Amino acid sequence: MAEDHIRYDVLTQDALRGVVRKVLSEVAKAGLPGEHHFFISFATRAPGVRISKKLLDQYEEEMTIVVQNQFWDLKTTETGFEIGLSFDGISETLSIPFSALKGFFDPSVQFGLQFDVANTTSEKKSLSSGTRAASPDSQKEDASAKDAKTGTEFKAVKAEDKSSSEEETTEKTGEKVVSLDSFRKKT
Repeated sequence: MAEDHIRYDVLTQDALRGVVRKVLSEVAKAGLPGEHHFFISFATRAPGVRISKKLLDQYEEEMTIVVQNQFWDLKTTETGFEIGLSFDGISETLSIPFSALKGFFDPSVQFGLQFDVANTTSEKKSLSSGTRAASPDSQKEDASAKDAKTGTEFKAVKAEDKSSSEEETTEKTGEKVVSLDSFRKKT
């Protein structure tokens, strides 16, 4: 096979980061449309990431934020974005370059992207999240997207639908399933 001097892999990653940039720019201007919301994971030690020491101590390699109901001051530039979020009742401002992104997932439409992050020592981990019920009768809605390059899967499952066989599979593959319910505000 010939050597790729054009670096299509890098060009593709940059183009896909442009999708996230465009989406976040639109949300900064007009807010989240419809049921859209995002899970955004990033390498916490990537160059240009600015988060508090407390968050960095808690999330040494990777962090996933949820952009849904409670965020403020979302600003985007050509190279990154800044967002205000609350962690354990404490307001924080995070500054994240697009080059630090590891994953972007919109469970409302089952759309996900995964990125390679240069200059980090963290392992590749899958980005998993919970999802809302597909219909009023609370039928299970499962969806998966697979990154063609890395083979890493994005999965969406409801926590109460997770069976013991899925738990065994999760343990074997090292995947982490996070329920959307864990991010929802308790009322």
